[in-house]
Amino acid sequence: MRAIHIITLAAALMAIASVGVFAQTNESTATLRRGSKKTDGAQKEQITNRTLKRISMPSASDSEKGWMRVIYRELDLTKPGNAPLYYPEPPIEGQENLFRTIMGLVSSGRLKVYEYMDGREIFNDQHQLSLTDMLERFHIPYRQSKRNSAVEIDEADVPAEEVLSYYIIERHELDSKNTRKRTVVEAICPVLHRSDELAIDPVKYPMFWVKFDDLRPYLSGNAIFVSDENNMPSCTYDDFFLLGLYDGEIVKTRNARNKSLAELYPDPVERKKIQDSINSSLENTGGNMWVPSLEQLQASRLEKEKAEILAAGGDTSAVKDPAKYRRQISKRGTKKQNALKIKTKRAKAPKNVSSSSSATRSVRNRKR
Repeated sequence: MRAIHIITLAAALMAIASVGVFAQTNESTATLRRGSKKTDGAQKEQITNRTLKRISMPSASDSEKGWMRVIYRELDLTKPGNAPLYYPEPPIEGQENLFRTIMGLVSSGRLKVYEYMDGREIFNDQHQLSLTDMLERFHIPYRQSKRNSAVEIDEADVPAEEVLSYYIIERHELDSKNTRKRTVVEAICPVLHRSDELAIDPVKYPMFWVKFDDLRPYLSGNAIFVSDENNMPSCTYDDFFLLGLYDGEIVKTRNARNKSLAELYPDPVERKKIQDSINSSLENTGGNMWVPSLEQLQASRLEKEKAEILAAGGDTSAVKDPAKYRRQISKRGTKKQNALKIKTKRAKAPKNVSSSSSATRSVRNRKR
């Protein structure tokens, strides 16, 4: 009889546990649905291993980096090149801009944000910013559910129209192992532009930093179009940053004094020259920092030979056959040498004529 009671009690405990698990499953599913409703469909939440493998780029270790430079840029969303990050505002036909996507992930707890520290960014748990602190700091209305303490934000209260720029941290590095240069967006920070009664121009309020590696899996599902001439959304937010399609102005380079370019170069004309110089240096870095491979040397030599043949009015198909190309070059050299000999003979001809005329005059003199 006692054994029967024990079995009955165990069955009851198992039933309660199963009900609890079922309730937790339903609750998490409901939270996911709420988040997916804001981010247009559950398809954006289905991040498979294949997707993560496709969008992830293995970063070189510090021992494999031959050179690295950290650049801070400001993406002005009023520029045409950065318009895909701002529009559509508000959401249209299931599409939403970058800031609404970020806020949907942050409010649902799927994305961590870190405090903006003006050049001293540290992305660890100690500098992580809570959702409620961030909302209260920037006066964004919200309500907290009494049942599960979830934070809910109305669609109309998301200040997407005030986010008119972003700060991004670029990491330019040379991988000495694979002999290649790569540019990685390390973090992104939305910036609020709010009017102040005491200021003529709107005041910029950087909100928080988001590690781009944490954000990328969700950006790969947001299709956008980047050209007014092609309205097909054939690009994603991830592609937009990965391919460097944004138009960003350099505002700072990482330095020991932690000063921006505006502080180092107060004159706008001088600062613009420095920005252009840094951009040119970043574009040209890598070409002279290691010995090129044999394939690169051969390709460079072929391109040079094609340019020489085209300049001489020849056929570039001869470059595909090195022996034929050498014969063509040797023939060209022989023709040049023959032409040079002809010119030399013609130059000496007047002297012969002059000598013969002088000899004739001398004979006439003798006859006289």
